[in-house]
Amino acid sequence: MTDLRIKSEYGTLKSVLMHRPGREIDRLTPYNKHLLLFEDVPYLEDMQREHDYFRSLLTQATGAKVYLLHELLMEVLLDRNLQRLLLTEGLKKYRLGHLVDEFMEKLSTSECATALIAGIKVHEAKRKMKGLHLEELLDFAYLIPPIPNLYFQRDTASICPGGMLFSSMRNEERQREADLVRVVFENHPHFKGQIHRVYPRDNQSSPPCIEGGDLIILSEKAIAVGDSERTDERAIYHLAKQLISEGTIERVYKVQLPKKRNFMHLDTVFTILDENLILTYPDALEAVVQTSVYTLKSRDNDQVHIKKTILQESLADILQLEIPHLQIIHTGNGNPDYALREQWFDGANVLTIAPRRVISYSRNKHTNRALRDVGVEVLEIPSSELSRGLGGPRCMTMPISRADF
Repeated sequence: MTDLRIKSEYGTLKSVLMHRPGREIDRLTPYNKHLLLFEDVPYLEDMQREHDYFRSLLTQATGAKVYLLHELLMEVLLDRNLQRLLLTEGLKKYRLGHLVDEFMEKLSTSECATALIAGIKVHEAKRKMKGLHLEELLDFAYLIPPIPNLYFQRDTASICPGGMLFSSMRNEERQREADLVRVVFENHPHFKGQIHRVYPRDNQSSPPCIEGGDLIILSEKAIAVGDSERTDERAIYHLAKQLISEGTIERVYKVQLPKKRNFMHLDTVFTILDENLILTYPDALEAVVQTSVYTLKSRDNDQVHIKKTILQESLADILQLEIPHLQIIHTGNGNPDYALREQWFDGANVLTIAPRRVISYSRNKHTNRALRDVGVEVLEIPSSELSRGLGGPRCMTMPISRADF
């Protein structure tokens, strides 16, 4: 089998991982939404309709295979050892590992998958498991917390020319998202044996934070990684050393972003639409604090040393070097007010499904017009509820394979 690798951001999409929002969204309330890292409380039924439309449009437009995480997870949980592992992780918040056997006995595979994603409360567990004694916990307390951000699959992992990165999430509440994805890819028959993991390495028990939305493929030999509020510089160094030592990547650019909400990940700053076309938020490239590049310094037998060079050029100039004849399109179609509004709803975070073909939120109409003006085919999806999580079509998808050029 061939390792899963992706060589560009714009090759025609062949397969992708998504997660259809489920009961975990109904766990959000006005009182816990910030704790669960949401700005608002979406309406699940409409959110599901919008997500279904997105998935259907993607499949019709490209013929790509869409893998749904919940389905893959159910199939993986048929392995009782993996079921025990994930339930133990889910129950560790309240040190309830002693309940794992009872959960495994009383919950079906489907119920177990739902509990791992949507969480399970004390009263729900008592109803399913007669005689369960948890007097010290309130009935509406969570035994397993929900993970409502799971529909943003790009955060959890990323595949690049060198192999696969599994995220080490900044927010501890979200780490189980990345753990579920990692267990699925490393154990499901569709992917097992095809994973060349480049981060974290096997000996990293507490790896520095890095999230998939901060990784953008510039070429077969270069990637850019955002040094953002969600990704640590140390993680970028470890990733760069691994990729460069293997020889698959020659240059890893570290792009230091302002620690602000609208620069959460590098893919909220710019996305690549074709071999010479990018979409960016106005002034975002200039707002980058600093750009550095990691390259090979020396090889001494089995020891590989890399060096970091701080670049004086702007990120726009650096992208011009990596992407010849680069054309830059701005969100909001040049209007600063529209750009601000549409950036809040991730105007720059479109999903490129093929060269100069993208899926974008219909609400970002001025950005979509700017794209069409330069010949980009824009397929629009409704987003009244999906956008409440503050992530765009790119955030909701983790490409598994794209056509090579």
